[in-house]
Amino acid sequence: MTVSTASRNPLERPIAVIEHRRPLPMKKTGARLARRPRPERPGLAMALVLTGQLMLILDATVVNVALPRISADLGFDRANLSWVLNAYALAFGGLLVLGGRLGDAFGRRRAFRLGLTVFTLASILGGLALTPEMLVGARVLQGVGAALAAPSTLALLTTSAPDEPSRLRALALFGAVSSGGLSLGLLLGGALTDLGSWRWTLFINAPIGLVVIALVGRYVGETARQPGRFDVVGALTATGGAVAIVWSLIGAPAHGWVSVRTMSGLAVGALLLAALAVTERRVSHPLVAPVLVRDRRRVGALAAMALIVGGNLSMFYLVVQFVQRVLGFGPMASGLAFLPLSLAVFAMSRISPRLVGRFGPTRLLMAGGLGAAVSYLWLSQVDATTTYLTGVFGPMLLIGISMGLCFMPITAIALGGVEPEHAGSASGLLQTTQQLGSAVGVATIVSVYAGHSIPGQFVPGLGAAFDASATFAALTFLVAAAMHVSARRQAALAPA
Repeated sequence: MTVSTASRNPLERPIAVIEHRRPLPMKKTGARLARRPRPERPGLAMALVLTGQLMLILDATVVNVALPRISADLGFDRANLSWVLNAYALAFGGLLVLGGRLGDAFGRRRAFRLGLTVFTLASILGGLALTPEMLVGARVLQGVGAALAAPSTLALLTTSAPDEPSRLRALALFGAVSSGGLSLGLLLGGALTDLGSWRWTLFINAPIGLVVIALVGRYVGETARQPGRFDVVGALTATGGAVAIVWSLIGAPAHGWVSVRTMSGLAVGALLLAALAVTERRVSHPLVAPVLVRDRRRVGALAAMALIVGGNLSMFYLVVQFVQRVLGFGPMASGLAFLPLSLAVFAMSRISPRLVGRFGPTRLLMAGGLGAAVSYLWLSQVDATTTYLTGVFGPMLLIGISMGLCFMPITAIALGGVEPEHAGSASGLLQTTQQLGSAVGVATIVSVYAGHSIPGQFVPGLGAAFDASATFAALTFLVAAAMHVSARRQAALAPA
């Protein structure tokens, strides 16, 4: 295993991905044989993996615009309706690290396929739901399936790519899917709800999922299993800690930041993660290898992911309500409102590999953070007289460009130099940070909005809330700038 770089400065490398020079000889792992994958059709293999990832990302937002119809049809009360979204986020975010380790231990294609199977069956169950409890339970199962499948996507992408340019394109497309997929979920959800029923926002996963599940076994190569005893204590503490923190943050806007529920949940989560840190230093095959969090660049990338996603998800939450409640958009029009963002993200995915190669990842991340901060400040100017073209279209376009600049550098830095046996865990850690960042961002911005709102009116409070989103983006810029300065200093001190 080597790490491929495209920069003469080893500390300010524009891209770093796990590279396998050639398939390794078959080796015995337990009672089975494992070997490096050599997909016959690498383009199709990567397309299948990316399609699976897109399904998982879409489901974080695809039911958003359908919530009023779901509430009327199944009889949700206002307090419990949010669990249609939160049940998925809680299971997905809480189990990601565990899903990554399972992929390392049992094969990433197997974990990916199993996760998509659970996710697809749960989607059908959710579409058939007759009660609120049945729908929320199905959303939990969807989150479990997503947590099993998602950590393996990056490892399968890098091992399916036949050469370095293909890997760079795969990473760029992964970033586009991870960011643009959220807005595409709103577009798809709006169209399905308007043209058919909210149930199709869940049923749509079935045909796509079944096709991917059927073809993955044929066209995507399996990765070598990593031997070793499974870290049960690490699995329990990591899962329990993540679930406790996400659960506490989800309820913080409604129950208060200093409520017993919120503070006790955060305390339990912190204690479990502290126990995880102690445990992982003492076991031979840890769930989260300590080496993954000793690299300052990787820690900086994880922090940047949490911050940029926190601001972005908060913007989704507020803008969807603004275009529906103030501008009078229906479900489909609400989804179309985010089309500029989606198109900008996917356009940037075509050129971001070249930009990273020319300017380096930290410079691109700085530009993306700054652009996102400007776009949120632009949105903070909306009022009751704002139209879509004068106050929403421009920020949406700029946010899409900014997200397209951020996601590939973050992914490249976070996964650069990771040994093959830790690839699934590193991917799970990255996506866990993304989920925790979204929970923190939404909880913070909703609390800021509530603190500046006026009962019976929606617009008051939006300015302060978008200013808070801009703060998240500005912190992303500062983290990237610190990483850039640190890299330059290390390069200056390095022997010639």
